[in-house]
Amino acid sequence: MEKCVFCNPDLEPNQKVVLSNEHCLFLQLEQSKIKGSLLEGAGLIVPKMHRETAFDLTQKEWEATYSLLQEVKQFLDEEYKPQGYNLGWNCGEVGGQHIFHAHFHVIPRYRDEPLAGKGIRYMFKSEENLRKSY
Repeated sequence: MEKCVFCNPDLEPNQKVVLSNEHCLFLQLEQSKIKGSLLEGAGLIVPKMHRETAFDLTQKEWEATYSLLQEVKQFLDEEYKPQGYNLGWNCGEVGGQHIFHAHFHVIPRYRDEPLAGKGIRYMFKSEENLRKSY
């Protein structure tokens, strides 16, 4: 936990709390606030208490995540005006988790993106993701 960027915000000075409630924070990196940036408007909903994955959240933390997500959507709709969203958790190293403090990705999507219309499954349906055992 001492090297966790969510438990120790000084480890990631470009990370800012945008919204919060009793159990969760909505964080954005400074670069995600730049119009036209690769992840314009993207951020993370993170429990205040250290929880390794989404599977470790308490019921109150799940409810707080849902509640904050509604506020985040309203904020992002007003501030960035996306046309869609991708939402998701990465759990475990093989699942793509690199910071072992649960964090829920909120990624606004825009019509003018080269991959507009391609959802989360797009990368998993790629032939290059075919498992070697098959």
